[in-house]
Amino acid sequence: MPRPLTGGVYVPLPSFFDENEDIDLDSFKKHVIYTAKAGIQPVISGSMGEAVHLNHQERAALIRAAREALDSVGLTSMGIIAGAGASSTRETIEFAKEAAEAGADQVIVIPPGYYAGAVKEDAFAGVKKYFIDVAKASPIPVMLYNFPAVTGGIDMDSDVIEEIAKVAPNTWGVKLTCGAVGKLTRVAGLVNSPDFIESYPRTDQSAPFIVLDGFIDILYPSVIAGGHGTITGVANFAPLTCKLLWERCQAEPTKTGMKEAQDLQALVANADWAAAKRNVPGMKYILNKLFGYSPLPRGPLLPTSEAAGNELMQEPAIVDILKLERRLAKEQ
Repeated sequence: MPRPLTGGVYVPLPSFFDENEDIDLDSFKKHVIYTAKAGIQPVISGSMGEAVHLNHQERAALIRAAREALDSVGLTSMGIIAGAGASSTRETIEFAKEAAEAGADQVIVIPPGYYAGAVKEDAFAGVKKYFIDVAKASPIPVMLYNFPAVTGGIDMDSDVIEEIAKVAPNTWGVKLTCGAVGKLTRVAGLVNSPDFIESYPRTDQSAPFIVLDGFIDILYPSVIAGGHGTITGVANFAPLTCKLLWERCQAEPTKTGMKEAQDLQALVANADWAAAKRNVPGMKYILNKLFGYSPLPRGPLLPTSEAAGNELMQEPAIVDILKLERRLAKEQ
């Protein structure tokens, strides 16, 4: 049985490569443990994990390694979300089945963007059928992943997401990497309603339909709007800070508490923006400087240069969030 889902902070884990572009599973396991011990839940083979650069065997190996890492430190109840998106429905279903066999508890699936124009025709008919077919065939729950910047501009609106959620009971949520708080509010309003929960029960009752933002810089407003958490790259280098922000967002909305949440949200938002501008190579540079992992992406991505990397590490937002992270670690 899949491990039950909870709201909160999820981290899209990078895939670390050596100089031959082979996966470094030892570094990967160390990083899984580092983030998980801070209370951050893992997402494997997503955009940050260079999923499009991984073959079937590599994706499965990463899932198995993550499960071994979590179990080795007693986190046997923490679930694993794995990327399963591909350019065809057929291969996406294969990825989903392989992910389940390797130990994933849920999969996250991005729309196929190569023929974006065609699959968006007739009110996103191709996109809707893709998710419905994948969810029907997947042995574990499926999360929709809306990321128009990397899918040829496919940007599912709330109507499309809600329609899929209603007719595909094996879908368990959506990640909105589009920054649309209004869309998040509409979808959360639907799936949080008792009528939806009663009329459209999920195949897996441990996986209610949840709404996650893909940019932690909108976590505070998204929680107020009914969102259930975030999937954020910032948690790779500041997991305790991200967890603290989540806790502040959950706290009773006193005047003092709101100000603390707003200040922390601003700090995290600026760090998110600084890191996001450098993309995957920039994230790997930060982690190389902090933990010694390889900074190398797979081609055609190029590693961040020392000049650009030093500039990134000296960004005031990065300096400030790392300072807070070190303080939080000492207080544990």
